Amino acid sequence: MTTSNDPLERDKLPAPSDFIRARIIDDLAAGKNDGRVVTRFPPEPNGYPHIGHAKSICLNFGIARDFGGTCHLRFDDTNPTTEDMEYVEAMQRDIRWLGFEWDAMFFASDYFEQLYEYAVHLIREGKAYVGSLSGADIREYRGTVTEAGRESPYRNRSVEENLDLFARMRAGEFDDGTQVLRAKIDMAANNMLMRDPILYRIIRRADHYRTGNTWCIYPMYDFTHCLSDSIEGITHSLCTLEFENNRELYDWVIDHTAVPHQPKQIEFARLNLSYTVTSKRKLLQLVQEGLVSGWDDPRMPTLSGYRRRGYTPASIRNFCDRIGVAKTHNVIDIAQLEYSIREDLNTQAPRVLSVLRPLRVVLENYPEDSSEELEAPYYPHDVPKEGSRKIPFSRVLYIERDDFHEDPPEGYFRLSPGVEVRLRYAYLIRCVDITRDSAGNIVELRCTYDPATKGGNAPDGRKVKGTIHWVSAEHSLPAEVRIYDRLFAHQNPDGQDADFRTFLNPNSLEILADSRIEPAVGGAQPEDHFQFERQGFFAVDPDSTDDRLVFNRTVTLRDTWAKLTGTDEGRCEEAAAKAAQKAAAKALQRQQSLAATDEERPLTPEQEAVFVNYRDNHGLAPADARLLASDPQLGRFFSAAVDTCGQAQLVANWIVNELLRELKECSVDDLPFSGRELGELVDLICNGTISGKIAKDIFADMLVKGGSPRQIVADKGLQQMTDVSLVESLITEVTTAHGDKVAQYRAGKKALFGFFVGQVMQKSRGKANPRLVKDLLETHLDAAD
Repeated sequence: MTTSNDPLERDKLPAPSDFIRARIIDDLAAGKNDGRVVTRFPPEPNGYPHIGHAKSICLNFGIARDFGGTCHLRFDDTNPTTEDMEYVEAMQRDIRWLGFEWDAMFFASDYFEQLYEYAVHLIREGKAYVGSLSGADIREYRGTVTEAGRESPYRNRSVEENLDLFARMRAGEFDDGTQVLRAKIDMAANNMLMRDPILYRIIRRADHYRTGNTWCIYPMYDFTHCLSDSIEGITHSLCTLEFENNRELYDWVIDHTAVPHQPKQIEFARLNLSYTVTSKRKLLQLVQEGLVSGWDDPRMPTLSGYRRRGYTPASIRNFCDRIGVAKTHNVIDIAQLEYSIREDLNTQAPRVLSVLRPLRVVLENYPEDSSEELEAPYYPHDVPKEGSRKIPFSRVLYIERDDFHEDPPEGYFRLSPGVEVRLRYAYLIRCVDITRDSAGNIVELRCTYDPATKGGNAPDGRKVKGTIHWVSAEHSLPAEVRIYDRLFAHQNPDGQDADFRTFLNPNSLEILADSRIEPAVGGAQPEDHFQFERQGFFAVDPDSTDDRLVFNRTVTLRDTWAKLTGTDEGRCEEAAAKAAQKAAAKALQRQQSLAATDEERPLTPEQEAVFVNYRDNHGLAPADARLLASDPQLGRFFSAAVDTCGQAQLVANWIVNELLRELKECSVDDLPFSGRELGELVDLICNGTISGKIAKDIFADMLVKGGSPRQIVADKGLQQMTDVSLVESLITEVTTAHGDKVAQYRAGKKALFGFFVGQVMQKSRGKANPRLVKDLLETHLDAAD
């Protein structure tokens, strides 16, 4: 790519979306690197790529794409004891699966001879020496953070002796650990990495997967990495923050060797994901100890694991774009990743019926040896895709065991004795009898169906609250369904005093061997995606055969961890619940004021279909569903908002409780913003960027002058603080400053909890996420109880 040095040409470059891209724009405008942008993704081939690698892959390849540059794939393979061609192949496969292609592929092992010559150059310049201290002695001589190190007794060997010893190291004359090549820098340096770091070590106990036994000395990562960048002409060497201290050594090596190019290192925050471990050493431990089925176990955070579970490349790319690139460490809530896959599959996955835990139902008044086919769409009304299938219906069905309750609690609207429910796409049925086995377990329900209710609506207008799914016993296909959950039950399994394995979730996998699925799914291939209605999103596993399908649950329709974690999706669910409670109090008043709703004005057949879709597929309250179905303009506005955020009931609550009061003297088309912007506002609440209170202020601004809610938030600096580490630091400040009140709280004065919440919120200037503050405060204050 060529770029003019004229600073005015900046206007033609892509807008900077992060500090790295902003720096690249500055470099191009200043004429650096002759207008070139060359990045690289440099993994070590000692494990399968994981979700943390995905962030770096998207960043390096994305920058090359955005600036018309090139991106290299380079394997930094300098440790033969841990590296293998299997990992190289896995990395290539997963990068391509993510949707990227490298411009060139290199291996650090390709440069071994060249790197050796650079090391010889340092020796000749008096900048490196061969040391004979043991590993323990090297550590002891290095000193501490507060004490300078001591010089090695071998530091002042002559250039000739060092050249001789280094050549003999290469020739294999010495055993592992007896000799190392060290840079001669400064044993009193504040940065302990600069205290004569090791450049080469002897490894004779293992052959290199590419070079075999050609070499028995191998360069260290810090020496190899920067020189490889230089050899390849990398312009922007992007590393995660743990390498920030290494930059000084990176620059020292570049400055003291005759390299063809001087790249610069830029650091960014690595991806830390809650409920997840990404250490390749620990992931390998899980595999080797049989705690998972392999690197591609759908519970693993590897890209092959996500792929097998049913994640799509687009969902992971979108997730990486959404979390952005930061300069400080933070922990990303795993709910954001789960939101990304729900968002993607919602518009892709065809809807089908599946019964995971079957309970047999016999329709006593349905003709024996008879069946029929019912038409059902693959996609709901708000998904811009077409397609339908025929679902066989017969006398004997299966329903979910959880969809029947013999003694139902208050608010239970599914099947129970004497209660009528709607079978999805089919008829109304009523339970009239129960059959048990010898142990008293329910094994069969005897029911009747109303043949006049085909499609789910009663001609006499009687109301049925519950809708359940089903499959025909005769026509459905057997399937094994694997219900996957989070591998760890602790949000930070890698940051505790105990062994990370003690936090493994014992319920991370449940295998349902006797599930049933509608026949339209027959012939599905591995990685095909489906939404099992009311159940979640599922993908076909490679273990599937023509005779027996195997499905992996990719993600639930809602966050089942919401009550435990208060995560993004959890906030959505809780916000929806609270809004629903408020809406219920206003329901009667609203229905009285809106003359065009409910029974006062009958719906047309088309509107009735939209109403059923809103009520059954989106889960809207009937009054809200009817209101939106009866007004096409409002319905289109609603659909655009839901397409943006995926939160139907929350969007409906905003329309009913906030927007309608503004539409008394104007129409939806007169608003200065669209449904997409309202969906964007709801999404900001769901992902924890803003609170509900701030959202109302932004909504008021939108009513006056429109605009993007995200831009309004950015311009006004209204983002919520959701970084766990930052909130924890505020909590530490508050509790340290009020030690007397902490003691009172722990002695039983629990009413002080509100005081601590207020202090932390004040410290954050009101920006800290309140639920996160409360959860972390409870943990902190109760820690010593």
